[in-house]
Amino acid sequence: MRKILVAALLPLALAAPAWGGQHVDGRSADDRNAAAVQNASAARDAPTDGPATLCAPARTLRGPGGQQAEVSLCAGSGTPVMAVSAPAVCRPGGGQCLTSGTWTARKDGEVVASGPLPGSAEYPGPGTYDITADVHVRSAPERVDLHGTVHTALTLTAPKSPPTHRVEVAGGTLRPGSVTTLTYTVSRDSDQGDGSARFGLIGEEATGVALTTADPRCVNPLTGRYPSETRQPYALDCALTDLQPGRPSTVVVRVAVRSTCSTVVSKLGYWMPRGQALYTGGMLAGPTVGCG
Repeated sequence: MRKILVAALLPLALAAPAWGGQHVDGRSADDRNAAAVQNASAARDAPTDGPATLCAPARTLRGPGGQQAEVSLCAGSGTPVMAVSAPAVCRPGGGQCLTSGTWTARKDGEVVASGPLPGSAEYPGPGTYDITADVHVRSAPERVDLHGTVHTALTLTAPKSPPTHRVEVAGGTLRPGSVTTLTYTVSRDSDQGDGSARFGLIGEEATGVALTTADPRCVNPLTGRYPSETRQPYALDCALTDLQPGRPSTVVVRVAVRSTCSTVVSKLGYWMPRGQALYTGGMLAGPTVGCG
């Protein structure tokens, strides 16, 4: 057994850096091997600019009867989205809190992202963000129930992920009482992932807008319980299966607008390589076509 352990540790000893030239290390072989393992572990666990969450104290909310909630703001980076949350510790009791509300992130004084708490938006990239949130904090059985505005600055260092897909549209602005032909081009620019994507278009239901296409890859979504054959005329769902770098897909859509204007928004869902992981892929907001 001792021979096996020595054989296993020998490569670690050989891999240890020889800093300081001919410095003689007076430690035992076992101590040197343990140090080599510790150094390797430290290098492996060193901070990187990959996906991570950064948190900072934001404010302590106080209420009658000694109620208080120590609220922090957290932002995640290193993925296509910036996820923001507001964890809190409630007192009395020091128990768990439920936090909800809305948040806004500013960079250089400009609003770059916002949403509900907890929630996420497209990651704007590295930089220092002033994050403000209107929060509602609740806790039971301590009956903490507090509202307030909290603020902190978070410096995110992860680079913005390069886009993997693009959606472009040509055809101009929609007009009331007219039919407009829109040509959407869906491109995949990354060698990662595969050629599958779900492309969706949706108008404003109450306006009576209708979206049609001759493309066999697209359908108006089916609604209602079986055997209902009712479909949503204001939406289209397209299954694309042949997206490749250098080979985009084109979808031609006719949009019939009635007397009331309707915008048409587009979305693209796509796969990315993570094998059998449950959450794999992403969602891209495509262009919005206005009406006027």
